Amino acid sequence: MSDYNFEDINRMYFDVLKEIGNIGAGNATTAISDMLGLRLNMEVPQVKLLSFQELGSAVSAEEDTIAGIYLELHNDLEGSMMFLLKMDSAHYLVNRLMGRAESYEEPFDEMDLSALKEIGNIIMGSYLSALSSMTQMMIAPSVPFLAIDMAAAILSVPAIQFGQYGDDALLIETEFGDDVKLNGFFILLPEPDSYGKILSALGIEM
Repeated sequence: MSDYNFEDINRMYFDVLKEIGNIGAGNATTAISDMLGLRLNMEVPQVKLLSFQELGSAVSAEEDTIAGIYLELHNDLEGSMMFLLKMDSAHYLVNRLMGRAESYEEPFDEMDLSALKEIGNIIMGSYLSALSSMTQMMIAPSVPFLAIDMAAAILSVPAIQFGQYGDDALLIETEFGDDVKLNGFFILLPEPDSYGKILSALGIEM
Protein backbone atom coordinates (compact mmCIF):
# COMPACT_ATOMS: atom_id res chain seq x y z
CA MET A 1 0.00 0.00 0.00
CA SER A 2 1.32 3.46 -0.87
CA ASP A 3 1.86 6.18 1.71
CA TYR A 4 -0.29 8.81 0.00
CA ASN A 5 -2.69 10.65 2.27
CA PHE A 6 -4.15 14.13 2.51
CA GLU A 7 -1.04 15.47 4.22
CA ASP A 8 0.88 14.71 0.99
CA ILE A 9 -1.35 16.80 -1.25
CA ASN A 10 0.55 19.76 -2.70
CA ARG A 11 -0.81 23.03 -4.03
CA MET A 12 -0.98 21.79 -7.61
CA TYR A 13 -3.02 18.75 -6.67
CA PHE A 14 -5.38 20.88 -4.60
CA ASP A 15 -5.86 23.26 -7.55
CA VAL A 16 -6.75 20.28 -9.73
CA LEU A 17 -9.28 19.13 -7.13
CA LYS A 18 -10.79 22.62 -7.14
CA GLU A 19 -11.10 22.49 -10.92
CA ILE A 20 -12.77 19.07 -10.70
CA GLY A 21 -15.15 20.63 -8.17
CA ASN A 22 -15.89 23.55 -10.52
CA ILE A 23 -16.57 21.30 -13.51
CA GLY A 24 -18.53 18.78 -11.48
CA ALA A 25 -20.69 21.46 -9.86
CA GLY A 26 -21.33 23.06 -13.25
CA ASN A 27 -22.33 19.71 -14.73
CA ALA A 28 -24.57 18.98 -11.74
CA THR A 29 -26.29 22.37 -11.98
CA THR A 30 -27.00 21.82 -15.68
CA ALA A 31 -28.33 18.31 -15.03
CA ILE A 32 -30.64 19.46 -12.22
CA SER A 33 -31.79 22.44 -14.30
CA ASP A 34 -32.79 20.10 -17.12
CA MET A 35 -34.39 17.61 -14.74
CA LEU A 36 -36.54 20.19 -12.94
CA GLY A 37 -37.09 22.60 -15.82
CA LEU A 38 -35.47 25.43 -13.87
CA ARG A 39 -32.96 28.10 -14.66
CA LEU A 40 -30.32 27.68 -11.99
CA ASN A 41 -27.29 29.80 -11.25
CA MET A 42 -24.25 28.34 -9.51
CA GLU A 43 -21.83 30.06 -7.19
CA VAL A 44 -18.15 29.18 -7.38
CA PRO A 45 -17.74 26.02 -5.26
CA GLN A 46 -15.79 26.18 -2.02
CA VAL A 47 -13.23 23.36 -1.82
CA LYS A 48 -11.69 22.51 1.54
CA LEU A 49 -9.58 19.81 3.15
CA LEU A 50 -11.07 19.24 6.58
CA SER A 51 -10.67 16.82 9.44
CA PHE A 52 -13.65 14.59 10.13
CA GLN A 53 -14.23 16.62 13.29
CA GLU A 54 -14.41 19.84 11.26
CA LEU A 55 -16.49 18.20 8.54
CA GLY A 56 -19.57 17.91 10.71
CA SER A 57 -19.74 21.57 11.71
CA ALA A 58 -18.97 22.67 8.13
CA VAL A 59 -22.05 20.85 6.86
CA SER A 60 -24.54 21.31 9.69
CA ALA A 61 -24.99 21.12 13.43
CA GLU A 62 -24.51 17.52 14.56
CA GLU A 63 -28.08 17.22 15.81
CA ASP A 64 -29.65 18.61 12.60
CA THR A 65 -31.37 16.15 10.28
CA ILE A 66 -29.86 16.01 6.78
CA ALA A 67 -30.17 13.83 3.69
CA GLY A 68 -27.10 11.87 2.62
CA ILE A 69 -26.54 9.85 -0.54
CA TYR A 70 -23.58 7.49 -0.34
CA LEU A 71 -21.95 5.25 -2.94
CA GLU A 72 -18.76 3.26 -3.33
CA LEU A 73 -16.23 3.66 -6.15
CA HIS A 74 -14.49 0.80 -7.94
CA ASN A 75 -12.23 -0.03 -10.90
CA ASP A 76 -9.33 2.44 -11.38
CA LEU A 77 -10.41 4.44 -8.34
CA GLU A 78 -11.36 2.78 -5.06
CA GLY A 79 -13.12 4.66 -2.32
CA SER A 80 -16.46 6.31 -1.73
CA MET A 81 -18.31 9.56 -2.11
CA MET A 82 -21.22 11.28 -0.43
CA PHE A 83 -23.60 14.07 -1.36
CA LEU A 84 -25.32 15.85 1.53
CA LEU A 85 -28.32 18.18 1.52
CA LYS A 86 -29.93 20.10 4.34
CA MET A 87 -33.59 19.19 4.70
CA ASP A 88 -34.97 22.48 3.36
CA SER A 89 -32.95 22.02 0.18
CA ALA A 90 -33.94 18.35 -0.08
CA HIS A 91 -37.64 19.20 0.30
CA TYR A 92 -37.37 22.00 -2.25
CA LEU A 93 -35.81 19.75 -4.89
CA VAL A 94 -38.25 16.89 -4.30
CA ASN A 95 -41.26 19.24 -4.30
CA ARG A 96 -40.19 20.74 -7.61
CA LEU A 97 -39.68 17.33 -9.12
CA MET A 98 -43.03 16.07 -7.83
CA GLY A 99 -44.90 19.23 -8.85
CA ARG A 100 -45.85 20.23 -5.32
CA ALA A 101 -45.99 23.58 -3.58
CA GLU A 102 -42.62 24.71 -2.28
CA SER A 103 -44.04 24.97 1.25
CA TYR A 104 -44.89 21.24 1.43
CA GLU A 105 -42.84 19.74 4.27
CA GLU A 106 -44.50 16.44 5.11
CA PRO A 107 -42.13 13.52 5.83
CA PHE A 108 -40.81 11.88 2.67
CA ASP A 109 -42.76 8.88 1.45
CA GLU A 110 -41.26 6.06 -0.63
CA MET A 111 -41.71 7.92 -3.93
CA ASP A 112 -40.09 11.04 -2.47
CA LEU A 113 -37.11 9.02 -1.25
CA SER A 114 -36.74 7.43 -4.68
CA ALA A 115 -36.82 10.88 -6.31
CA LEU A 116 -34.26 12.23 -3.85
CA LYS A 117 -31.97 9.27 -4.48
CA GLU A 118 -32.20 9.89 -8.23
CA ILE A 119 -31.38 13.59 -7.75
CA GLY A 120 -28.34 12.64 -5.67
CA ASN A 121 -27.30 10.02 -8.19
CA ILE A 122 -27.40 12.56 -11.04
CA ILE A 123 -25.44 15.12 -9.04
CA MET A 124 -22.73 12.64 -7.97
CA GLY A 125 -22.57 11.27 -11.51
CA SER A 126 -21.73 14.79 -12.68
CA TYR A 127 -18.78 14.99 -10.30
CA LEU A 128 -17.60 11.51 -11.24
CA SER A 129 -17.78 12.41 -14.93
CA ALA A 130 -15.57 15.45 -14.29
CA LEU A 131 -13.04 13.37 -12.33
CA SER A 132 -13.02 10.61 -14.94
CA SER A 133 -12.58 13.07 -17.83
CA MET A 134 -9.64 14.85 -16.21
CA THR A 135 -7.84 11.68 -15.14
CA GLN A 136 -8.92 9.29 -17.94
CA MET A 137 -9.66 6.79 -15.17
CA MET A 138 -12.44 4.23 -15.34
CA ILE A 139 -14.63 4.74 -12.27
CA ALA A 140 -17.60 2.48 -11.57
CA PRO A 141 -20.04 3.67 -8.89
CA SER A 142 -22.14 1.30 -6.82
CA VAL A 143 -25.90 1.59 -6.37
CA PRO A 144 -26.44 4.69 -4.19
CA PHE A 145 -27.63 4.38 -0.60
CA LEU A 146 -29.85 7.10 0.86
CA ALA A 147 -30.07 7.97 4.54
CA ILE A 148 -32.00 10.68 6.36
CA ASP A 149 -30.68 11.10 9.86
CA MET A 150 -28.80 13.43 12.16
CA ALA A 151 -25.65 14.86 10.60
CA ALA A 152 -23.45 13.19 13.23
CA ALA A 153 -24.88 9.75 12.40
CA ILE A 154 -24.53 10.13 8.63
CA LEU A 155 -20.98 11.51 8.81
CA SER A 156 -19.93 8.73 11.16
CA VAL A 157 -19.97 6.31 8.19
CA PRO A 158 -16.97 7.82 6.35
CA ALA A 159 -15.29 8.69 9.63
CA ILE A 160 -15.29 5.06 10.73
CA GLN A 161 -14.49 3.65 7.28
CA PHE A 162 -11.63 5.99 6.44
CA GLY A 163 -10.43 7.16 9.84
CA GLN A 164 -7.84 4.37 9.79
CA TYR A 165 -6.18 5.97 6.74
CA GLY A 166 -6.09 9.60 7.83
CA ASP A 167 -7.99 12.36 9.56
CA ASP A 168 -9.06 14.47 6.57
CA ALA A 169 -11.62 14.54 3.78
CA LEU A 170 -12.17 16.66 0.68
CA LEU A 171 -15.33 18.79 0.98
CA ILE A 172 -16.83 20.65 -1.99
CA GLU A 173 -19.65 23.03 -1.05
CA THR A 174 -21.85 24.27 -3.88
CA GLU A 175 -24.61 26.85 -3.78
CA PHE A 176 -27.10 26.88 -6.62
CA GLY A 177 -30.67 27.93 -7.25
CA ASP A 178 -32.93 30.60 -8.70
CA ASP A 179 -35.00 32.59 -6.22
CA VAL A 180 -34.21 29.99 -3.57
CA LYS A 181 -30.58 29.22 -2.79
CA LEU A 182 -29.70 25.59 -2.16
CA ASN A 183 -26.56 24.24 -0.53
CA GLY A 184 -25.11 20.88 -1.44
CA PHE A 185 -22.02 19.23 0.05
CA PHE A 186 -19.96 16.72 -1.90
CA ILE A 187 -17.40 14.58 -0.06
CA LEU A 188 -14.74 12.56 -1.91
CA LEU A 189 -12.93 9.79 -0.04
CA PRO A 190 -10.48 7.84 -2.20
CA GLU A 191 -8.63 4.99 -0.53
CA PRO A 192 -4.89 5.68 -0.02
CA ASP A 193 -3.71 3.55 -2.96
CA SER A 194 -5.93 5.61 -5.26
CA TYR A 195 -4.08 8.85 -4.49
CA GLY A 196 -1.03 7.61 -6.36
CA LYS A 197 -3.20 6.66 -9.33
CA ILE A 198 -4.87 10.06 -9.42
CA LEU A 199 -1.57 11.89 -9.14
CA SER A 200 0.02 9.77 -11.86
CA ALA A 201 -2.98 10.27 -14.16
CA LEU A 202 -2.68 14.03 -13.69
CA GLY A 203 1.08 13.99 -14.38
CA ILE A 204 1.89 15.17 -10.86
CA GLU A 205 5.03 13.90 -9.13
CA MET A 206 5.36 14.14 -5.39
